Amino acid sequence: MGIRTQTAGLARSRLPLRIVRARALAATPWKNGGGMTREVAAYPVGASLDTFVWRVSVADVAQPGPFSTFAGIDRTLVLLAGAGMRLCERAGPTHALTEPLAVARFDGEASLHAELVDGATRDFNLMVRRDRARAELQVWRGSGVHKLDADAALVFCAHGELDVRLDSAQFGARRAVSEQATLGAMDTLVLDAPRALHCDVTGEGAALAVLLQYL
Repeated sequence: MGIRTQTAGLARSRLPLRIVRARALAATPWKNGGGMTREVAAYPVGASLDTFVWRVSVADVAQPGPFSTFAGIDRTLVLLAGAGMRLCERAGPTHALTEPLAVARFDGEASLHAELVDGATRDFNLMVRRDRARAELQVWRGSGVHKLDADAALVFCAHGELDVRLDSAQFGARRAVSEQATLGAMDTLVLDAPRALHCDVTGEGAALAVLLQYL
């Protein structure tokens, strides 16, 4: 489904947003054959692994093995499907992703080895260049009202189906905008500079919200 817009008053405005549908995500195999990645969004648009400020992707991990290192990157993984995995950090902690929507946060420089619990797993992958931006990841389960206030934000439907209504407060009474969208599994709402934006979510699914602030 698309986006429906309602405006109050005489002036008409649109919220700067887009929807990335799951069917549009292209799978790219890893060089080592251990899995594949689907990029959801990145900034700047079209940035490479060497030039992104932030990047969101979904990874299918098919076999155990070492994780790639990314200097200067803060990483966050969330378990989407499968029995999960444990990320064993050399001379450091073990990050357990063994429950649905479990979250692991670690430095991209860390030397990690992935141990699969019981077969292949699927993960949400957030990477942020720490000298350029900060990110907050929130797990939303079921219906609720949330506030989005950031330089950029993403709402990723982790599973199920969710109806999302966005109400803009930044334009004043004569330029208020209300937009609605339905997100299926692995659909993503990408918003540019949401300010005092109320996000009303209804449904039985779950979403991952990423709020980004540029430095």
